[in-house]
Amino acid sequence: MYSTTTELPVRPIVAPNATTQAAQQDAMLNPRFYTTNFAEIDALHITPENRRMWDDMLAEFRRDPNKDHFKRSPEFDDDFSSMDPALREQFIEFLTSSVTAEFSGCILYAEIKKRIKNPDVRDLFGFMSRDEGRHAGFINHTLRDFNVAVDLSFLTRAKKYTYFQPKFIYYATYLSEKIGYARYITIYRNFEKQPDKRFHPIFKFFENWCLDEFRHGEAFAVLMRSNPHLLQGVNKLWIRFFLLAVFCTMYVRDHARKEFFDFMGLDVDDYDRRVITLTNTISRQVFPETIDTESEGFWELLDTMWKNTEAMRKAEQKGGLFAGVKVAGLKAANAFTFLRLFLRRPHRQALPADVRMQPVW
Repeated sequence: MYSTTTELPVRPIVAPNATTQAAQQDAMLNPRFYTTNFAEIDALHITPENRRMWDDMLAEFRRDPNKDHFKRSPEFDDDFSSMDPALREQFIEFLTSSVTAEFSGCILYAEIKKRIKNPDVRDLFGFMSRDEGRHAGFINHTLRDFNVAVDLSFLTRAKKYTYFQPKFIYYATYLSEKIGYARYITIYRNFEKQPDKRFHPIFKFFENWCLDEFRHGEAFAVLMRSNPHLLQGVNKLWIRFFLLAVFCTMYVRDHARKEFFDFMGLDVDDYDRRVITLTNTISRQVFPETIDTESEGFWELLDTMWKNTEAMRKAEQKGGLFAGVKVAGLKAANAFTFLRLFLRRPHRQALPADVRMQPVW
């Protein structure tokens, strides 16, 4: 008598590596995965005065200026086993955060393309997903060289997705793309001046790479300018919130990695000032109100937030009876510091007639 049941081999469950687990975390300062109201995005339109600009921009996306850029050079095959252990740890943390952010954009943009019918917006998000996927793959290949690649398929299934209103997606991703440009170009220019500090060849790709980030930001700028309700009324307050949230997150996260910036020959205070000021200046192409970064009071409050965060970390490590109370008090202090930042007088400006900018920095 024959059995009609076929036993299939059971695929063993493989636990994700430490890098994938770090990328999966949804801590306050870590990049997140997002979902949103796709029907609302489908309703976006391009105004007649921005039509030619939009068509030119999509034509540039179709040309794909960086399609041949992300090809690894022989330098990637060098032996990096003698890299300082502290630098190796910081470098892997930097790459892990970067690959998570790039892959997050890839997943979100691909999902938007799949879920909407508006041809203008659908094409745009398809192109941007392509770019972000390319970036994520390139970074992950470098992590693979160190035997710590992130399992991106596992990350897609296991990482929690945060719901964001479409307008929050526009504000946050616009700023993410523009600050990404500012960060990459500042690091690239630093290594032009100090080539002896360039400890890995991936940094040689940052100049062309950040042009993708800049181009993505331009697309969001045109979308928002073509739908002006996104820039009016109470939305001005949301814009200020997201500007500050992005700047505070970057400042605190970078200062926690001061040692990594030291390895690159960068002063973290100077680096953050330059990147935040540049991003704030660029964002005046689309936001009617930005942050007064020329005031020392602004920087003092950012520094207060960083010191509170560092004190929280030390209290959590020390533990003990009063650690929880101290951490709660420091979180409240940071919330109050953020409120003080939010209540500062913003920089107001008339929006320029020509939305698009050139990456000249």
